[in-house]
Amino acid sequence: LGCGDLSMSTQRPGICLLFLSLCLTPLPASAKRDSLKDVTDGNWEQIMTGEWMIEFYAPWCPACQQLQSVWKEFADWGEDMEVNIAKVDVTEQPGLSGRFIITSLPTIYHCKDGVFRKYQGARTKEDFLSFVDEQKWKAVEPVSSWLGPSSFLMNSMSALFKLSMFIRRCHNYMTERLGIPVWGSYVIFGLVTLFSGLALGLLLVFIADFVFPSRRFSSPDYHQKKQMTQQARLLQQQEDALEADGEEDDDEEEEDLDDNFPDDALRRRVVGNRAEDEDEEEEDS
Repeated sequence: LGCGDLSMSTQRPGICLLFLSLCLTPLPASAKRDSLKDVTDGNWEQIMTGEWMIEFYAPWCPACQQLQSVWKEFADWGEDMEVNIAKVDVTEQPGLSGRFIITSLPTIYHCKDGVFRKYQGARTKEDFLSFVDEQKWKAVEPVSSWLGPSSFLMNSMSALFKLSMFIRRCHNYMTERLGIPVWGSYVIFGLVTLFSGLALGLLLVFIADFVFPSRRFSSPDYHQKKQMTQQARLLQQQEDALEADGEEDDDEEEEDLDDNFPDDALRRRVVGNRAEDEDEEEEDS
């Protein structure tokens, strides 16, 4: 054998050992499939099908931190029980917080084909397993349809919570990053709210006047009837003015007669007295 053949024969055992070590090395723990699902504002509609147990939590909540290990152990049983175990971080998903009206933490919901029930039992792995396996959720009154997460009311609440979180983030950005004082941030939000209200009001007026005009004002006879009404009103006003002038003239004539009446009576009295004097003189003569 030459020198080249000898070197190749000595390298083969090392290559084989390296290949065997790679095949026998166990997979890292991170390659294991995570049985705990994350529900977000973008994929929440998937919980409307199948059976789910969902925990709403916040990282800063002490009770939530104590429940995390138990919830992960419970999630490991989810695949065997054919139940989806999920979690929702309300600090990152404000829309879901408003959609389910989360007022306390942690809050746990059970969902079966779009019907939601609030879990009120003990928070141990055994209690969670029995609640699902023994179907104890059937004894819990479900959430009414108008308070369900897909209803119009809850969609509005979700949008409101998203808006509030957006405003809060803008406030923190302006005060912490841009250095704007707190009162300045309040003034900016107040002006934005004012101008938004004015713009919305103008939009509603435009829709009411131009998109959906009133039939009474849009009819062809409306302007003609309005003109005739105005003319009749003007004629009535003129007649009333003429009647008022006639009454004033009559009053003036009556006043003139009253003023002239004493003179006529005095004249008649004087004439009567003279006639009496003449008659007396004739008798004396």
